[in-house]
Amino acid sequence: MKIANVMTTDVITVSPETGLKQVAELLAARGISGAPVVDESRRVVGVVSEADILAKERWPRRPRRLERLLGRDGLDAKTTARTAGEAMTAPAVTIGAERRVDAAAALMLDRSINRLPVVDAEGLLVGIVTRADLVRAFAGTDEQIAREIRDDVLLQQLWLNPNSLELVVHHGEVTLSGSFAEEFERDLVVRRIRLVPGVVSAIVHDTASHDRVG
Repeated sequence: MKIANVMTTDVITVSPETGLKQVAELLAARGISGAPVVDESRRVVGVVSEADILAKERWPRRPRRLERLLGRDGLDAKTTARTAGEAMTAPAVTIGAERRVDAAAALMLDRSINRLPVVDAEGLLVGIVTRADLVRAFAGTDEQIAREIRDDVLLQQLWLNPNSLELVVHHGEVTLSGSFAEEFERDLVVRRIRLVPGVVSAIVHDTASHDRVG
């Protein structure tokens, strides 16, 4: 499943010049936790989130000794930020619309982020995908899972004939039976099936050899 299939295309954005008070009002009114910051051409330059707003509300840390000697007050850029451009996290972590859902999940987990602006080949904003979007994708029906395994994984990615294999999906648990030319082919099938949103487990019965579980 591609990002384009699960992303939101009606994206709430702000400009670098948008006041931080306006950003807070927008997030609160729309019930969202963050928004991409874009320039005039809709190129993503950063992301401003609830965490960036909270930086304005925390008690300033006590300046270190060296900072005091240098006449600094210990305040960082986010604490003194007045606009989205000053408060945002940059550069933004983005993802292409044609990437797979598992790539988005990996980025979110590895970077500890909740949302990814989705960009086209020119880097312009076309959508946004959130953790909630990925959870909804995981909640897909057994029929949707089976269709993606047949049409996307087996046929398009691995060039295998789905009609030569027996596929059963029950509550996200996948069982696939058939004959595979090589052991690495069978192992690859297991790994790819596990990446399909909604798959809880995968068992591949090789009628010519041993089973593989994933």
